Amino acid sequence: MADLVTNDSRIAAIIQKETRRQESTLNLIASENTVSRSVLAAQGSILTNKYAEGYPSRRYYGGCDFVDQAEDLAIARAKELFGAQYVNVQPHSGSQANMAVYFALLEPGDRILAMDLTHGGHLTHGAAASFSGRMFQFSHYGLSADTQTIDMDQVADLAKTFQPALIVAGASAYPRIIDFKKFADIAASVGAHLMVDMAHIAGLVAAGVHPTPVGHADVITSTTHKTLRGPRGGLILGSDTFARKINSQIFPGIQGGPLMHVIAAKAVAFHEALQPGFVQYQKQVVKNAAVLAAALMNRGYKLVSDGTDNHMVLVDLTRNGFSGKEAEERLGSADIIVNKNTVPNEKKGPFVTSGIRIGVSLVTSRGMKEDAVKTMAGYICDVLDDTSAVKKTGPLVADLCRQYPLYAGDC
Repeated sequence: MADLVTNDSRIAAIIQKETRRQESTLNLIASENTVSRSVLAAQGSILTNKYAEGYPSRRYYGGCDFVDQAEDLAIARAKELFGAQYVNVQPHSGSQANMAVYFALLEPGDRILAMDLTHGGHLTHGAAASFSGRMFQFSHYGLSADTQTIDMDQVADLAKTFQPALIVAGASAYPRIIDFKKFADIAASVGAHLMVDMAHIAGLVAAGVHPTPVGHADVITSTTHKTLRGPRGGLILGSDTFARKINSQIFPGIQGGPLMHVIAAKAVAFHEALQPGFVQYQKQVVKNAAVLAAALMNRGYKLVSDGTDNHMVLVDLTRNGFSGKEAEERLGSADIIVNKNTVPNEKKGPFVTSGIRIGVSLVTSRGMKEDAVKTMAGYICDVLDDTSAVKKTGPLVADLCRQYPLYAGDC
């Protein structure tokens, strides 16, 4: 930071303030995590200087020998990690990974069946404001009214009546195991491709604590952050069947030069995920989420599907008398960071919402286990139960954060 402090003190000060914020708050955003120092070093490296349009050994620029090695290593490690034949590590984001797959497998106007946004789907699963909703025809499945898990009968019925060219399995806010084989069977029954968007659960899949979509889906997309604990970016996996089509849609279809410093950081993250400690970490994530779910329900809070199988819980505040936005703001005042989130049959809309989403990946990376999570859950409930608890809870949160520093050591 020394050069930055000298050359641009304003940006340096912003980074320092953000560092203090991350260190001193309980970050429970389900789509965030903290990377290792090694990932930070790779992403902040001199590789940021290098343009490398194209693919290894087929670049449009000279001088790519060493960045080719970095990309080849990232690809090889991702193949080993997920057991996939084909990998593309160039997408800048999960959304661009999804865009590339849609463009590779479909024509504009084709039909896609995906998860309803208010039931847990993502913007790229057909939101009207997204490129996906503007360029393709979508129908949406949702959660069963009884179990609040994916209604597979509805998926099958919609597939028969809507006749999609592509079915998307995967979610942005869904706390239960997804049955990829059932999705694959339904897709096959109507002659549709199956794409799995595993952005949220990729780390769990890599560690074997969630079933893998490899072998069931035609194509799999993901981010490399979230539970995978790498740099912010995208990833595409699958068989060799669609490799050429997808590669050409990433470049030159929707992107120019890949971000070689980010790809190197992805390679580091994949290496870390191949270590035995990563499996133990993901098992602890699932344990912590289950403890959090039980603690919240014991205090009278309603959870979507009454629990969790992965890294997140969804709290339905419909009967609590305040919105998700209010809950987010109230908890934020006590340095507990969550995000407002829609719940099934949402009435308040996406900017207010009737729920909040809480994830434990980042606090688990900080070293928290069951006892700490129970303590944290108590703080959450205290603040939601009574706004006057914010004042006394803030110092307790600060003390908990000091016990589990952000970078006590590489996790």
